This record gives sequence, structure tokens and C-alpha cells, in this order.
Amino acid sequence: MRSDPKMFVPVARVLHWLLAAMILTMLLVGIGMVASVSARHDWLVGFHKPLGIAILLLVVVRMVVRWRNPPPALPADLPVLQKLAAFASHWLLYLLMLALPLVGWAMLSAGGYPIMLGTSLRLPPIFPVGAVGFAVLRHLHTWLALLLFVTFLAHMAAALYHGLIRRDGVLSSMTWRRDARGTADD
Repeated sequence: MRSDPKMFVPVARVLHWLLAAMILTMLLVGIGMVASVSARHDWLVGFHKPLGIAILLLVVVRMVVRWRNPPPALPADLPVLQKLAAFASHWLLYLLMLALPLVGWAMLSAGGYPIMLGTSLRLPPIFPVGAVGFAVLRHLHTWLALLLFVTFLAHMAAALYHGLIRRDGVLSSMTWRRDARGTADD
């Protein structure tokens, strides 16, 4: 339960920042994977798969937390278009955070690749093996990753706008700092 209605609950804040770090890492690892043909490629792939599944699981937990603990209200003076953009971008982020690991899993399944999490845990395939399916899912995975990156950057820009320009408590509601209006942390 939230002790301050202007703040996200602590577990939501922890999951937010943990997922942000994991997703940024995942995007950078993905770039490294497609840009490398060296021996580190196998290591990056081996890191990418379990990180994707961890993100998938944590996003589900994050969505349950959000459902049980609705976010603080946006400032009343925020223009309607910005409120709609905030709503749409948050749900787009959730959709992409769910879709990317599932599409990646399906892509590997279509390619006939084992989805190993470590040395002993193997996930079952979720898509039939086939070259066409693999190719389509590989392109889809790439385009969704690019869309996630752009949405991630827009989310960061909006957070900085609220924190540095508007100073309206929106950014501080997801941190443990006081904002210019004195919103206290938990």
C-alpha cells in the first residue's frame, strides 16, 4: 500500500529502475551480437537469452504491481495530449517488453535453436521450425527492438522534461528524492 499518493510504491520503483537497466543492457548486448562475428558472439547470445526471459518475468510482475497499485495521478495542469501520450507510451513500453522476449523465443524456436537458460534449463519451443518463420520473426524482433529503443528514449526525454523543466513531481514519484514541490519519499 502506498503511504504517499504522489509516489509509486517502493516495489514499483525498484522494478522500474531494475527493468530500465536490464533493457538498456539488453539493447546494447543485442547491438553487440549483430555487430560481432568474434568469439564473444556466443557469450553475448548466451547472456541475451536468459536476460530476455528475466525481463519477461519481471515485466509480468511489474504489471501485476501496477494493477494492484495504480500510479500516482499526473499533474492536473498537464495538457490532455501529454496525458494521452504518457498513457499510450507506458502501455507501448509494456507491450514491447512482453513482445520482444516472446518474439525472440519464437524466433529461436523457428530456427531450431535450443533456448538454454544456463547449462541445464532448456525452455520448450513455442513456434514450429521453419526458415520462413525464422526470417520473419528475426526481422520482427529487430524492428520491435528499434521501436523499444525509440520509445525508451522518448520516455527518458519526458522524464527529464518533467524533472528539469516542469518540476512537477512526475519524475520524483519514481525516485527516492524530494522534488521542487516537496514530494517526500517513502
